[in-house]
Amino acid sequence: MNRHEKINYVEFPATDIAATKEFFQEAFGWSFVDYGDEYTAFSDEGLDGGFFKPDQVASTDTGSALIVFYSSDLESTQVKIVEAGGKIAKPIFSFPGGRRFHFEDPSGNEFAVWSDLD
Repeated sequence: MNRHEKINYVEFPATDIAATKEFFQEAFGWSFVDYGDEYTAFSDEGLDGGFFKPDQVASTDTGSALIVFYSSDLESTQVKIVEAGGKIAKPIFSFPGGRRFHFEDPSGNEFAVWSDLD
């Protein structure tokens, strides 16, 4: 359901759309609908969105917003990400209220995963 003036869709850069799709399919079970060679969309993953072919990547080092996933088992999610070809950018660390790590997808985009304190 679309809600007035609420975040509705997000688009991420993906310098390698095929590798990015394969990564998110393997790590998180996402499915995609392609719209040409330079755009693919996903839905029902907490927020609908897509990946587009850019000249840059999304990173907090360059001022990008950070998209954060939730996991009830942080370590197993980290293993799945690495096995799917993701790169750990910041190892697991604690912060007030939980723990998290940052990772990069095959296109170099930065994401994070957090979990409640155990």
